[in-house]
Amino acid sequence: MASKASSSSLQVIDEDGCLDVEIVYGAEPGWVEPRTSCNHLDSLSSDLSHIPSPGTSCYRCHHPSENWLCLCCKDILCSRFVNKHMLEHYQQSNHNLALSYSDLSVWCFSCDAYLDAQMILQLRPVYEMAYIMKFGERPPLRTVQYLQVGNIQAGGSSSGN
Repeated sequence: MASKASSSSLQVIDEDGCLDVEIVYGAEPGWVEPRTSCNHLDSLSSDLSHIPSPGTSCYRCHHPSENWLCLCCKDILCSRFVNKHMLEHYQQSNHNLALSYSDLSVWCFSCDAYLDAQMILQLRPVYEMAYIMKFGERPPLRTVQYLQVGNIQAGGSSSGN
């Protein structure tokens, strides 16, 4: 059985001798709900129909993977898990929107949140283009029912009122 930590240190074993998951992994493990709106979309590049391919290396360090597309200027820069060039780019230029070529997620640095690229109409074309370039086919479309459930959870209405 694990020994209890001293009173001056963080206790990760509860009174039953079990690992306290909330302390080890954070308050609640699991799902990250992307935002369905963002006030920074006006910074999007005017031409996102022509983007570099998902296999493009980081423009600064030439790392071949974990790269992001800046949706403001279309630079390709590596993630915070590599050399943090996309984060530095945001800090220096305030270009706050980026698409991950690893999983095609969209991040807003100013909101500090993922954005739902299928729900936000301004992001849908670049998401679809990146998906086609990465997988060679159009992305599966969400059903109307799924989109309505997403709107209800985001505080909208499914009736359109």
